[in-house]
Amino acid sequence: MWLWFHKLSSPPYAYRLATLLRPWFFWVAMALMLFAAYGGLVLAPQDYQQKDAFRIIYVHAPAAIMSLQVYVVMAIAAGVGVIWRIKLAHAVAAACAPVGAAFTVVALATGSIYGKPMWGTWWEWDPRITSELIQLFLYLGYMALRASFDDTQRADRASAILAIVGVVNVPIVKYSVVWWNSLHQAPTISKLGKPAIVLSMAWPLYTMLLGFMLYFAAVLCDRVRSEILRRERNAAWLLETVKTS
Repeated sequence: MWLWFHKLSSPPYAYRLATLLRPWFFWVAMALMLFAAYGGLVLAPQDYQQKDAFRIIYVHAPAAIMSLQVYVVMAIAAGVGVIWRIKLAHAVAAACAPVGAAFTVVALATGSIYGKPMWGTWWEWDPRITSELIQLFLYLGYMALRASFDDTQRADRASAILAIVGVVNVPIVKYSVVWWNSLHQAPTISKLGKPAIVLSMAWPLYTMLLGFMLYFAAVLCDRVRSEILRRERNAAWLLETVKTS
């Protein structure tokens, strides 16, 4: 296991692995998202109260879930980089931030679009919405902090601390609708008891979430490769790779 761990932390190995896996992640993600979009927009029945307006959930909910999952991946990678001083882990963390920020923006935007007809307002300082906005600020703060250092090692250490501390917001976002009174609906997707989403509405949602996960993996491969190129631009293995490609 440790041999595999150290092998994966090697920039040449990680670069080749990301190059190999990226197309598989990307094309499977595209197929799943198209299939899920058809299932959610065409096959899924109307909600008895919200009618067709509920269908935005097929983008909103997966984006919101990914905004948290990507941050957890970023924080774990930052922690690995700090504890074991693995530069590639910091590269993975840096690669996660813009993708997580994009998912968070999509979640907030689609939530606002949904909120206007359902709540009568584009924005409400609801606990879930507010904590999700803080999540966006954490991503932006992480990227701004990295950009404020010219030295890569100092940028890695400083931004890693912010990423690790900021992970406390993840359970706050997730459980905010349970801990406080909220306009946002209570959990219905990830629970076994009632009220819960029916299967005919749920399967496109889970399929879209899987598609979003694989899309994140594909984009992460691209961004990790870019980080490796930036950090290892003078390395002999990279020059050899360029010559043979």
